[in-house]
Amino acid sequence: MAAAPRTILHADMDAFYAAIEQRDRPELRGKPVIVGGSGPRSVVATASYEARKHGVRSAMPGTVAKRLCPHGIFVRPRMEVYATVSAQVREVFDSFTDDVEPLSLDEAFLDVTGSEQLFGDGVVIARRLKQLVRERTGLTVSVGVAASKFVAKVASDLRKPDGLVVVAAGEERTFLAPLPVSRLWGAGEKTVAILERGGLRTIADVQRCTPGQLGALLGSETARHFHELAHGIDTRVVEPGHEARSIGHEMTFVQDLATRAEANDVLLQLSEQVGRRLRQEGVDADTVRIKVRYPDFTTYTRQCRVPRTQDDGVVHRTAMGLLDTSWPGRPGLRLLGISAAGLAPAAPVRQGELFQPAPASTAKLLRALDAIRDRFGEDAIQRGGRRRSTTPWGPDHAPS
Repeated sequence: MAAAPRTILHADMDAFYAAIEQRDRPELRGKPVIVGGSGPRSVVATASYEARKHGVRSAMPGTVAKRLCPHGIFVRPRMEVYATVSAQVREVFDSFTDDVEPLSLDEAFLDVTGSEQLFGDGVVIARRLKQLVRERTGLTVSVGVAASKFVAKVASDLRKPDGLVVVAAGEERTFLAPLPVSRLWGAGEKTVAILERGGLRTIADVQRCTPGQLGALLGSETARHFHELAHGIDTRVVEPGHEARSIGHEMTFVQDLATRAEANDVLLQLSEQVGRRLRQEGVDADTVRIKVRYPDFTTYTRQCRVPRTQDDGVVHRTAMGLLDTSWPGRPGLRLLGISAAGLAPAAPVRQGELFQPAPASTAKLLRALDAIRDRFGEDAIQRGGRRRSTTPWGPDHAPS
């Protein structure tokens, strides 16, 4: 006897970072907002729908976005704010089911099969979820409802923004048939080009192929994967334990860093951002990792285990130690990043080491700093060093 179909939602916030900026700054509403920098080393984090009409997309170089949308308004990302709003959205998701698999700050899968007797069917839950997200955050979310993760994700993207698309169990093939092959999960540019050269432009074309015919184009394993997806077959389950395994920030620079003092300033700023997110999410880390990129794009990472912590100072000292032992001071640094890994729920305050600040006092100070920044902004207070005018997606480069 076949198992009953699951009811899976894919919820995807609409232009999340840009929507928050437009919510918080009324003068940006209705205008093409691009979150990220416009400089030669900048990357677009996301863009409002007004900017997307001009072809601006996430991960696009800032210079390309500026050329496509010269009147676009470039704004600095505020990751701490986005993380706070993401937590509010997650609370809404958790109110319907424990089976939530976050994919990023702005999207997640929810298995609501076991919640239908309490809240209603998938459509009712999706509508209520959308309503609660709007009430609590002032933002919109697009939702796809289906019996599998793949089809739910495809559905959520079809009528953005503020969309709701439902695919009934048994209707997957019909729903997918007219869509382009690029909608198949895992079909990148090269795979799409191979399929199109083989005369396969829509998912219906793939549905008509046998696994052997697809295998001649793609190889047997890849062919089996796409053949199943084209028919709406996806047996992956929602994994509630699929949480972020690290918290990190990185910066790319207009001019390469050339001195230890410059690197120290950046690592201090990144450590503050990482530490604050650890505290916001109520987790400790036992590993600190740095990422370094040279002007020729050579990139390496180094890491070190530490006693469990969410203290900016510990993260900063460890990061500087890693840099000192691995960077001779040349060539310059194009990018620096810090991440904290080995995450676990924050432990109670521990006994301090001799000649070190008491953990309770340090925690109290960190909470006070967080409160000041929550109220007055990231630059309201700092421990020392010069804050770089750059962001996780590149320099905060004023449009020219």
